[in-house]
Amino acid sequence: MQHPRPGISRLYAASGCLLAAASVALAAYAAHGVTGEAQARLAIAAAFAFAHGLALAALAGHTERLLKTLALGAMLLGTLLFSGSLAGAALRDHSTALAPLGGMLLIGGWLLLAVHSLRR
Repeated sequence: MQHPRPGISRLYAASGCLLAAASVALAAYAAHGVTGEAQARLAIAAAFAFAHGLALAALAGHTERLLKTLALGAMLLGTLLFSGSLAGAALRDHSTALAPLGGMLLIGGWLLLAVHSLRR
């Protein structure tokens, strides 16, 4: 099934680049600005944001297939929820309640991407 909005590829690629850039800032702050549990949470948030940002930037090309578009969307939203929840807890004392949902979206995104890869 063809996706009706091929410009979504640029959005996913740019989002991936922004996630990777933000992850560098998070890692730097984790290394120099906080200690203890906040440092650990920021380090994990940075690692996930970088890995999934890189994946989004690399995989965003040619998202004309709906399944791939949905997979990348799940990965983007999952990263924002997972890393954002951990960063929010470390920086603003927010809850990490959205981290599990973000993790499930990340897993689902990767599984959808696997299905897409097998169907091509």
